[in-house]
Amino acid sequence: MKSIMVVGTTSHAGKSLMAAAICRILARQGWRVAPFKGQNMALNSYVTASGGEIGYAQALQAWAAGVTPRIEMNPILLKPQGNMTSQVIMGGRAVGNVTAQDYYDRYYQPGWQVVEESLRRLGSEFDIIVCEGAGSPAEINLKHRDLANMRVAKHVNAATLLVVDIDRGGAFAHVVGTLELLEPEERALIKGVIINKFRGQRSILQPGIDWLEERTGIPVLGVIPYMNDVFPSEDSLDLMERRGRKNNAEIQISVVRLPRISNFTDFDPLEAEPSVSVKYVDPREPLGYPDAVVLPGSKTTIPDLLALQKSGMADEIKTYAASGGTVLGICGGFQMMGRILADPEGIEGQEGRFQGLDLMPIRTLIAGAKIARQRMVSSNYPQEGLPVVGYELHHGRSQLLDAEGQRPAASSSFGVSTTTAAPAPVDTVAHHALFDDASLGLVDDTQSIWGTYLHGIFDNGPWRRAWLNRLRQQRGIKALPTGIANYRNEREKMLDNLAKTVSEHLDLSKVLEGLK
Repeated sequence: MKSIMVVGTTSHAGKSLMAAAICRILARQGWRVAPFKGQNMALNSYVTASGGEIGYAQALQAWAAGVTPRIEMNPILLKPQGNMTSQVIMGGRAVGNVTAQDYYDRYYQPGWQVVEESLRRLGSEFDIIVCEGAGSPAEINLKHRDLANMRVAKHVNAATLLVVDIDRGGAFAHVVGTLELLEPEERALIKGVIINKFRGQRSILQPGIDWLEERTGIPVLGVIPYMNDVFPSEDSLDLMERRGRKNNAEIQISVVRLPRISNFTDFDPLEAEPSVSVKYVDPREPLGYPDAVVLPGSKTTIPDLLALQKSGMADEIKTYAASGGTVLGICGGFQMMGRILADPEGIEGQEGRFQGLDLMPIRTLIAGAKIARQRMVSSNYPQEGLPVVGYELHHGRSQLLDAEGQRPAASSSFGVSTTTAAPAPVDTVAHHALFDDASLGLVDDTQSIWGTYLHGIFDNGPWRRAWLNRLRQQRGIKALPTGIANYRNEREKMLDNLAKTVSEHLDLSKVLEGLK
């Protein structure tokens, strides 16, 4: 099959974005393109139309290629959850929680089989597969059990591009060292080097490029300028340093950076709002008094809740809410806002029964198969009748409690409904169903305390603006127009700009000629 492989000298070299850019460039040229990553490790994930879970980066690459995300594009996803264990997602479904050694003992061979089958299916339907590696292809202690890098490249005979991050320094050593550690048949697949995140004048860099090409015999196909955080990275390591205040922001939203924060791509649409500044707050930092506090999703809800309580952040959030502040919880954050969380089987890493933040009259049981599905609903709040799309991705089942907080109220289950709308639960302190499907969330009578199981909620432009206008109203700021497009339109523009920048600095002609 025709394929291009993008590998990196290190993590964060820019493989994901480069693969996305190449997908968009090739799709514009008329190729039918599919992205692929054999094995990904990330807490940002996406639920496909079939209900399968894949890495969000591969969903983004699929959108760049103009195709629908599907599980074959990322057949293995590992989701770290603490205690040196990860949840294994294979073929879109959770199949177990294992240590690294257990994973390679139990899942390596089945994993390679699902990688092969996924490649076969994609190869039968698309002209070109753009594969992405993981980390570095030269990790000599891991190469014998590689499911993402050069084993994939050799399997499909991919024209392989090596990406290096020059902004961090040591780029030439990284390239030479990586090539030296590859086997001869692996090195033969490397058709070009891409120098990424370059700041400065190309003429000053040129002597180094000339030396590198002479030293390795491999051409430098592109020098890509530094692009300031076009899209988020796959993990949360750089959230604290990368995201902060905008000089012209009118609204400040603080997202609590949980130890196992997941799906923080939920907040990309907020960051794209010119008048909104999103700040990620470590639990050990003072919360302050932002216009809203968001509790995001978590891979390990109860351990992250305990971390908030130990750090004192839990008390700060409760004090903030009691003073009239706006708090919104998404998925795991919604569960933390309840009165009780229980995980009797230790599914998410912490067995037992624990007190929540008591901001919502719900209790949550972590049990059973993971719920993963796309949803289309209609809003009740902050404005009635707005169409909202998103996806559920959670183990927990929550129930609305009665006035005494002891027993479930009638029609009170969350995260377990069908597509048929459930009656809107209302308790004595006036909590209302957020959507026409009451299983997906609650809001209190003052519209200050919000909770939902719906990831991607801020992608919905009119709903996002209506919610932001509640904050603006409290500040006495003029409301924003709500008749706007959803975030996917903004994402398309960003992908177009990414592809334009990369295409101006990357020569793929020889690579494509070799595929004919």
